Amino acid sequence: MASIRALALNCTLKPSPAPSSSDQLAREVLAELAEQGVDGDLVRVVDHDVRFGVSTDEGDGDGWPDIRAKLLSAQILIIATPIWLGQPSSVCKMVLERLDAELSETDAEGRHLTYGKVAGVAVVGNEDGAHHTIGQVQQALNEVGFTCAAAGTTYWVGEALHTVDYRDAGPKPDTTGRTTKALALNSAHLARLLAEQPYPPPGTGGAGVGPSRDPA
Repeated sequence: MASIRALALNCTLKPSPAPSSSDQLAREVLAELAEQGVDGDLVRVVDHDVRFGVSTDEGDGDGWPDIRAKLLSAQILIIATPIWLGQPSSVCKMVLERLDAELSETDAEGRHLTYGKVAGVAVVGNEDGAHHTIGQVQQALNEVGFTCAAAGTTYWVGEALHTVDYRDAGPKPDTTGRTTKALALNSAHLARLLAEQPYPPPGTGGAGVGPSRDPA
């Protein structure tokens, strides 16, 4: 059985050691992945000096290359983000912009380095917007080469306009627990399948690589 590792990126706006509901849900996902034999790391992105940009290294002490190295050594990526104004956090959007650089990175057979990696999404908030946020993040991750498993998301939203956060919500709803378990189970299963049978390289009648972009 293939050895699988996971990396969870917490895209909270709050630097450590501030409490973070995104951190809690990410840890719960990693705990469920551990039940599937998957070791994992958790990185709070805002604790690192990640620069805005769409390259693999923006230079001048950019914190992204170290995070990217962890990402490339993992087979599962979990993006955990809060909802702000019905949207993924600005930190999450910055991470997705940095992942745009992977459209220009390929292996010796012409496949994106993200091919064969599985992505999951975990969302928390006390306002509407979980499905919209998940849709935005999943679409972006798939576009840059990640594969999303069936039921590959989990979320919790509190009552709109209230201030109770996930970490303070007391007993967690069974629905969130079930979706977290499904995310971990299916992501681990899919990651092992892709490790044993990678996507075909372009030009073999199978998957090709999309064009790189250089947006304004």
